[in-house]
Amino acid sequence: MAEIKPGREEAFLLLKEYNKSEGLIKHALAVEGVMRYYARKIGQDEEKWGIIGLIHDLDYEQFPAQHCKKSEEILTAHNWPSDYIRAVVSHGWGICTDVEPQSELEKVLYTIDELVGLVGATALVRPSKSVLDMKAKSVKKKWKDKAFAAGVNRAVIEKGSEMLGIELNELISDVIMGMREVADEIGLRGNC
Repeated sequence: MAEIKPGREEAFLLLKEYNKSEGLIKHALAVEGVMRYYARKIGQDEEKWGIIGLIHDLDYEQFPAQHCKKSEEILTAHNWPSDYIRAVVSHGWGICTDVEPQSELEKVLYTIDELVGLVGATALVRPSKSVLDMKAKSVKKKWKDKAFAAGVNRAVIEKGSEMLGIELNELISDVIMGMREVADEIGLRGNC
């Protein structure tokens, strides 16, 4: 069967078929927003980048022990393009897969997945509860506190930052900018 180029609506329905957790859906929407922002910033295919960001954790809620592997099976069964599938699988490099991110898209997804979580957690402890008035220095301050958002793998972010050749401050600023674009959908408009 031939590969199909998935649309955003189809990707979102597939995400919701496998994920009921509001937190996981908001995370997917945040990663989508940041991927779209990055694609525009560097002149890439915003739709493709966004869809891959949206679907990257497709299997996480139902199959956490088989994360990325089940996504590969599900997306293959739905005839998704092999480069979309490879990108999804590569975001788990060194954690649950041995597929190393190689394209710019894959490197960005690998890097920002964890950072989105840290930025979101930082926003929630701010008086405004928002990304709209947040600066990179707020996230950097929380970065140093290893007990804060302890589940965020800072080593992955650092490795990704190196792979991309982007300084951490710039990376954090870009993630904030991408999350601002979807602040309403991810519940981080706060009281701004």
